[in-house]
Amino acid sequence: MFAAPGTLEAVGRETRHPRRERRVRGSDDPGRSGGDGGARSGLAAELGAEMGERATLVQFSSAFCAPCRATRRVLGEVADMVPGVTHVEIDAEARLDLVRRLGVERTPTVLVLDADGRVVRRAAGQPRKADAIAALGAAL
Repeated sequence: MFAAPGTLEAVGRETRHPRRERRVRGSDDPGRSGGDGGARSGLAAELGAEMGERATLVQFSSAFCAPCRATRRVLGEVADMVPGVTHVEIDAEARLDLVRRLGVERTPTVLVLDADGRVVRRAAGQPRKADAIAALGAAL
């Protein structure tokens, strides 16, 4: 779940959903500061996909992850709704190097990248559509 405006007292604090654990982090999370951002061309080359002009929703998935399928649908719909935003899905099992470097611990994990390729929001677990749209506000 992404943080909606007013739901967190400070960026980087964790929030928990009673049915499933979801973690929300901002770009200032000290545990993830090493290597999250970087030059647009460098990160785009690592992802192996074209980044959005305004923002990119990067989803780390695995083959037998049921929430990953729902996340794919939600993020695809959001990317179609917002001009200049793209959705990129990464197979976590095939890209363990990137998973380790970006600190992805479970699937689905979604990173919101700004136009320069910097991670401005991240969430573990299946996001709601409204949460994904709100998270884009940090990148746009």
